[in-house]
Amino acid sequence: MPRKVNYGLDYDEDYDMYDDYDYDYDHDSDVERDGGMLEVRQAIAKPGIWRCSICTYDNDESMPVCDICGVFRNPPVNVSSTGSKKTDPFKFDRPSPDDLVSEGKNSSRKVSKGVPSNANEKVGTVKLPHAKKSECSLVSLPKGLLSTTNENVGTYKMPNVKSIEGSSVSLPKGSQFHADESICSSVNEEKPQSLASSFTDVTLSEKSGSSKTVNSKRATSHAEYKPEKWMLPEQNEGILTQLNLAIVGHVDSGKSTLSGRLLHLLGRISQKEMHKFEKEAKLKGKGSFAYAWALDESAEERERGITMTVAVAYFDSKKYHVVVLDSPGHKDFVPNMISGATQADAAILVIDASVGSFETGMDSNGGQTREHAQLIRSFGVDEIIVGINKMDAVSYSKERFDTIKMQLGTFLRSCGFKDSFVSWIPLSAMENQNLVKAASDIRLSSWYQGSHLLDAIDSLHPPIRDTVKPLRMPICDVIRSHLQGQVAASGKLESGAIRSGSKVLVMPSGDVATVRSLERDSQCCTIARAGDNVAVSLQGIDGGRVMAGGVLCHPDFPVAVATRLELKVLVLDIVMPILVGSQIEFHIYHAKEAARVVRIISLIDQKTGKVTKKAPRCLTSKQSAVIEVVLDGAVCVEEFSKCRALGRVFLRSSGRTIAVGIVSRIIEQ
Repeated sequence: MPRKVNYGLDYDEDYDMYDDYDYDYDHDSDVERDGGMLEVRQAIAKPGIWRCSICTYDNDESMPVCDICGVFRNPPVNVSSTGSKKTDPFKFDRPSPDDLVSEGKNSSRKVSKGVPSNANEKVGTVKLPHAKKSECSLVSLPKGLLSTTNENVGTYKMPNVKSIEGSSVSLPKGSQFHADESICSSVNEEKPQSLASSFTDVTLSEKSGSSKTVNSKRATSHAEYKPEKWMLPEQNEGILTQLNLAIVGHVDSGKSTLSGRLLHLLGRISQKEMHKFEKEAKLKGKGSFAYAWALDESAEERERGITMTVAVAYFDSKKYHVVVLDSPGHKDFVPNMISGATQADAAILVIDASVGSFETGMDSNGGQTREHAQLIRSFGVDEIIVGINKMDAVSYSKERFDTIKMQLGTFLRSCGFKDSFVSWIPLSAMENQNLVKAASDIRLSSWYQGSHLLDAIDSLHPPIRDTVKPLRMPICDVIRSHLQGQVAASGKLESGAIRSGSKVLVMPSGDVATVRSLERDSQCCTIARAGDNVAVSLQGIDGGRVMAGGVLCHPDFPVAVATRLELKVLVLDIVMPILVGSQIEFHIYHAKEAARVVRIISLIDQKTGKVTKKAPRCLTSKQSAVIEVVLDGAVCVEEFSKCRALGRVFLRSSGRTIAVGIVSRIIEQ
């Protein structure tokens, strides 16, 4: 987290300097050292005094600045070696009294009080480390500096500065510096380049004369990340590629039943367990929910007959190790669907083929088939399998299948899905038709000879993993063991790799923890790479500092934490327009925050990406725009160009998703 720096006046720490002023003290000089800077305070003589025009304090005539407020005497006085005083004309390259008042007492510390201005002793230098000897770093000094002052002010070192050719360093007002000849032998005649981006976080310490680096709100590392050898994936022929498969669709379309049936057919649920589920479902009067209960384990889910959270299960196909993400279909639990299904690499969109059910799911007012399809596409999913379920309810009608395919296909194309990446599978989960083998019912096999569902899963393209980027693991859930005092974070590794014993940075808390152990698919492992769903057991950190919605990242490459973002969004079907000041729910991976639209910057043409209108008054349906939002709480976020998973956002209002988009820029405050 960034440190806070106090700017402006601060009299508390040096207030005792002015407690014992006595105008009758001895005329001997009183020499003190303040913060390594020599300060000569001469006695005030009544005959030769000058009064400050700001604080009206009577100063000794030999003083170039006021001893109280630090304002330069106007006009300044030079004391010659013979003791005679001469007045220098006012020069415009010196700070004005107003500037010095704004800088306050601190600015006067940089000037030696009572020191003649025509001396020639060495002045402090600014050293730029790592600079090549053949290059020159020109130090740009503030206006009004007494460049001939003879006091050794001190050496200021700028940390973490790479070799700079013809660069300039801007230093605060009131500081007296002179470029040391030892820095470079010759000065480049080229125009100095700006280094504002490199030195925005450098401030000067008042007491020690050394520089302090202030952490910015967006913590980033300038070093180039290079993955270690163990982080790269191994080419083992015996290991199946992991595929995260989201099961989405309208409520009561048979998603959980389809998932449970697949797990049972592939041996993940034993016959004994299945018999237990059937017996419990019949006792509750819900015999048809037996397969769904394999994933809906909570009492409330079984009582209401709907999925409320994302259930996770596993099975192996010929080509993939499939992680099933069974998502809730009810509109009240769309935030849970977003949190879980955002990990998906591909998806199965389950459609209820029975008359009236498909039309309800496609309704623009609350139809979850539409919303789930739009969300899945915004998750970055390119390939989708449309499983038209409950075909037995329409007697496996080919006409019904073609009608659904035509209407839904048009909508999927509008969402951005390509026809070549969409598979259409007619099936019946309850009747076990066309799931893991070809349909046995003649009513279906007579007109459909395509692939069954398991073959369609194997035909999906393998996902691309970012193993060469720094570690990023959004935390989906946190498991705390109060008896053992341990904490574990679970989620999907979006990039990088992790292993037991390595150090990780927990954001946004900023604490460093050690990986105690790893679990993948409930089995212990030593290394996990991008794409794996793992539970990471941590030690050396308070359990309260690890929270869902946070991110585990590389200690040297932390993720940014921000509250103000610029977004590129696509507005969905909305009733009320989006205005400046609109209150929204901001969703990003597993995090959710209340937010407010503070600016509508421009409208964008969806085909060309060019700006069509600047500063529109509002946003309506189907418009693309660039907006600026402010969050009530900080979230871990990355620009979409750097990390796609941490750069996708979803905006909701009044229980509906109103826009989807990406983070185009993180605005630092």
